[in-house]
Amino acid sequence: MSDIERLERSARTPDSAVTPNAEFDAWFAEQRRTNRYAVERIPFSQLVGWNFRDDTGDLVHESGRFFSVEGLRVDTAWEGTEHSWTQPIINQPEIGILGILVKEFDGVLHCLMQAKMEPGNLDTVQLSPTVQATRSNYTGVHRGAPVRYLEYFKPPRRGRVVHDSLQSEQGSWFLRKRNRNMVVEAIGDVPEHEDFRWLTIGQIHRLLMRDNVVNMDARTVLSTIPLLAHEPRSYHADEELLSLLTEIRSVRELRQRSVPLADVERWYRKDDEIGHEDGRHFTIVAAAVRAANREVAQWTQPLLAPVEQGLAAFVARDIDGVRHLLAQVKTEAGGLEVAELAPTVQCLPGHARALPKAQRPRRLESVLEPGAGRVLYDSVQSEEGGRFHHADARYRVVEMGEDFPVEEEPGYLWVTVRQLSSLLRHPNYVNIQARTLLAGLRGSEGAKAHDTRRA
Repeated sequence: MSDIERLERSARTPDSAVTPNAEFDAWFAEQRRTNRYAVERIPFSQLVGWNFRDDTGDLVHESGRFFSVEGLRVDTAWEGTEHSWTQPIINQPEIGILGILVKEFDGVLHCLMQAKMEPGNLDTVQLSPTVQATRSNYTGVHRGAPVRYLEYFKPPRRGRVVHDSLQSEQGSWFLRKRNRNMVVEAIGDVPEHEDFRWLTIGQIHRLLMRDNVVNMDARTVLSTIPLLAHEPRSYHADEELLSLLTEIRSVRELRQRSVPLADVERWYRKDDEIGHEDGRHFTIVAAAVRAANREVAQWTQPLLAPVEQGLAAFVARDIDGVRHLLAQVKTEAGGLEVAELAPTVQCLPGHARALPKAQRPRRLESVLEPGAGRVLYDSVQSEEGGRFHHADARYRVVEMGEDFPVEEEPGYLWVTVRQLSSLLRHPNYVNIQARTLLAGLRGSEGAKAHDTRRA
């Protein structure tokens, strides 16, 4: 049996004797109840090991590692329109590891998932990959306990690589940030730990139907897992799709230039906050953290806090009997490439609705208006809690009827689920919001298939 067939069998297994759903629910609730933690807003002056550089105003760590908050100047041009602005951005040039360890039990692959607290998490503890670590973490810069199960993901690794790719993170908040997304099959026995449980992919899909349970890092790795897809045809052949995306990238312009944080225009700095003068976008704050189940028990750090809940939504439509998703070719300030495939709508909806109608994101009302289409997936999910404070977004997939136009507007492409999955074998084609929606849609379809079988 091929790896894809084995992964597909795991996705079709919604419960398991290894960790039954009822047992998991009780364990996870206990993890949230008993793992003591505290996150407190503090003035920047109380940060330990962090300071604003005298020459640039950049917020940096004394080790020169972890990450920094810097200024960025962005110049873009496409479709006859030019935009320029400056903003703060998180610069974390090191590549971390996001890894899920898998092992077969009773003929079904299971994923070793961790209940992990992050300082910016909503609902405290969330379900994370087996390993979720920056290079600074796993090389011991934080002087904390070793990262558990790292030996399965670093050479000479104690496992067989099933999937391995570099994928981008939030391009509006990170500068050219990527992480290594890995799935590794364990060789030999795997030691147990009270903060980890084995779950099938189908069980994790079930949890994606709940708000703020499966964290962002787990979702991105899950989205890269290749699963079977039966699509007799697609609106664009694969090579045509790549050519169209490449053409858009080649004619758009994205110029990025680092500038001192002190020189970023229309942003203020107070004792405990960096923010936009109009109250838009996000703020940078400082936090003191205490956590019982982390490699380091207490620390301080900056966090990026969005000013409102985000929205990421795909419009779906059947074309010749095959479900397609309308992907936006989106350029973001800190992107490594000029553009990636993104959800149809990706924005802060309050800010977007306040814009003049001509400047609002296309199809915004299509994915928000009640009755505009059939909702295939709808949940609220947190973004990465290690750098972002209470950052979440409403993730939706809304299926439209035959009256929704098939003709593509400039900067939009119809893609199938299989095509998105195929592109995730390679870096920087599909952005992180689209990857969350891909994982959520798979979960929704798996749950519906299970309900149908039970009926």
